Amino acid sequence: MEYGLHEELPIYAGGLGVLAGDYLKAAHDSGLPMVAIGILWNQDYTHQFIGEQGRPYDTYPNIRFDSVKDTGVTVQVRVRGADVVCKVHKVDSYGNVPLYLLDTNFPGSEHGWMTNRLYGGSGQDRVAAEIILGIGGIRALRALGIEVDLYHLNEGHATFCGFELIREKMTHYGMTFHQAWEDVRKELIFTTHTPVEAGNEVHGHDLLRLMEAYNGLTYEQVKDIGGDPFNMTVAALRLSHIANGVSKLHGQTACKMWSDVHNAACIISVTNGVHNRTWQDHSISDAFEHKGDLWEAHLNNKYRLVDYIERHRNVRLNPDNLIVGFARRAAPYKRSDLIFRTAEVIEPLLQERKLQLVFSGKAHPNDGIGKDIIQQLVRMSEKYGNSVVFLENYNMEVARYMVRGCDVWLNNPRRPLEASGTSGMKAAMNGVLNLSTVDGWVGEGLQHQVSGWLINPDIEAHLQEWEQDERDLRELYRVLLNEVIPTYYNNRNYWIQMMRASIDMARWQFSSHRMIREYFDLMYELTRDAQEMDLTSMPMHHPEMDRTESPFPSPYNQ
Repeated sequence: MEYGLHEELPIYAGGLGVLAGDYLKAAHDSGLPMVAIGILWNQDYTHQFIGEQGRPYDTYPNIRFDSVKDTGVTVQVRVRGADVVCKVHKVDSYGNVPLYLLDTNFPGSEHGWMTNRLYGGSGQDRVAAEIILGIGGIRALRALGIEVDLYHLNEGHATFCGFELIREKMTHYGMTFHQAWEDVRKELIFTTHTPVEAGNEVHGHDLLRLMEAYNGLTYEQVKDIGGDPFNMTVAALRLSHIANGVSKLHGQTACKMWSDVHNAACIISVTNGVHNRTWQDHSISDAFEHKGDLWEAHLNNKYRLVDYIERHRNVRLNPDNLIVGFARRAAPYKRSDLIFRTAEVIEPLLQERKLQLVFSGKAHPNDGIGKDIIQQLVRMSEKYGNSVVFLENYNMEVARYMVRGCDVWLNNPRRPLEASGTSGMKAAMNGVLNLSTVDGWVGEGLQHQVSGWLINPDIEAHLQEWEQDERDLRELYRVLLNEVIPTYYNNRNYWIQMMRASIDMARWQFSSHRMIREYFDLMYELTRDAQEMDLTSMPMHHPEMDRTESPFPSPYNQ
């Protein structure tokens, strides 16, 4: 539904889209046979700025898409009683495999509202966009003449593509519904990204019927796939051969979360990764590879961040003092305000400017609680003047400044609600040291006082929210005051040693090149084999995983 390739092509909301963009770049770097399908959003997700009393407000400019090429191809889908024509555009100028974007927002079209804003509008808007993405996406591949072996659904938004594949098999090959469904399961792979209930979409069947999402299937057939009400994640699990969570911890959480779904794909784990060349500063990479002056390279990035903040917020941070960054979607479980909760502890550090905090992030336009969170952060920036900053309208440009220029990257979600957390990976490969609770990717690579700092590494189950918050807050303050701050100010050599360890840990293990290799080895190859044999006779081990010579490039030459 979203791709973050570059800030000049704003068709993404946040981490999910940027991850998808990084994936396409890794596929291109490795010469892998892949194309991508998405939507050309006429007005982006939101351009979000800070208004009166620190409250975020949303603007929706019409975007100029200079990097997007019209293929001349159109496809048609049926939505709410109308035959909707979709133009197909191509993007391939950001070092990515071809990305084809469907669009109904062109002169003469009555259906521009369907591809106007990412995640915007009502349930009807959402289902219309998902019909275009899923059903229209398959038809676009056919119209473009692209032969496809496997379809990878990144989150549940594209689930309706399964309906189109089933319809094709029933119409063109005379299969029964159940035969077609089983055949589709040999072609689909699914990645689930969120353990948060609200992130797993559910639609009533009345709405699906109204929007004509059934695509020729019956109520009973669609109910068999996704239940009543229709759950997009459940449907994707039942349509797929294999599925995955996006970190080892998230894979375990997802297995428990969906354990009662019968006939669901097995859920394994493929941890996310980020594109080195997009996110790692070249001077940092060069200093690391050639054992150069890592601190000087970091200071240059830090000055760039300080200058950017001064230009945009009229506040000059002290580049000699510790800067801690926090940039996330505004959601309660991410606990962006946690560090402020005991004023007598944090206030002296901020008043002395011994600690400086830089925040950024967006709230969903319709999320009042998310906007409350941002408003509170803005009030903290007003209260603490030159020590706390909130950067508005978070995007890939702001992210690059922050993940390269901060000294520490703060991450303190309530466990186990952070599926992965790719911003911390970007920071780590720039030598920005993570200070994090153990959730998402963090438990797989970060070592306490070696490549960063862990808050409460021993996870206690069954804690109430307030108990987890209280315990994590105590530990956050303890580590910050007794380990992070003394090391920064009193032991620069050890700090630089930790920076080097952080880069070494992240540059391959948490790269998109490692991620895409695992998708091919653990999911794509096995699913392709399932097309040639009965699913029930699949071996537990696959010889592809014993391969000594890989078609992928060296992990350190990205």
